[in-house]
Amino acid sequence: MTQVATVFFVGRFQPESFLEFIRHRAERLSLAAAVHSAGPNCIEVSVAGDEELLDAFELACSLGPIDCLVLDHHRVSTAEAPERVGEYRSGP
Repeated sequence: MTQVATVFFVGRFQPESFLEFIRHRAERLSLAAAVHSAGPNCIEVSVAGDEELLDAFELACSLGPIDCLVLDHHRVSTAEAPERVGEYRSGP
């Protein structure tokens, strides 16, 4: 069953670098992802896929690329939202 969650990453970011990192991790985990906001201190991204893969995505992204520092992160889950999954992209 597809789960949808929004993950907030807080820290010090080079947004372009972190967004590429997010895109790559989502693709490797076969998740669909949509970035809602990306600034130097907060990145908000929604992801859709299996719950275990959402856990892996959150953990992988919390480590971040070398030029970014993730200080905190939290996830807000949506039980199931198949009507929104079409909004997300998987891969390039």
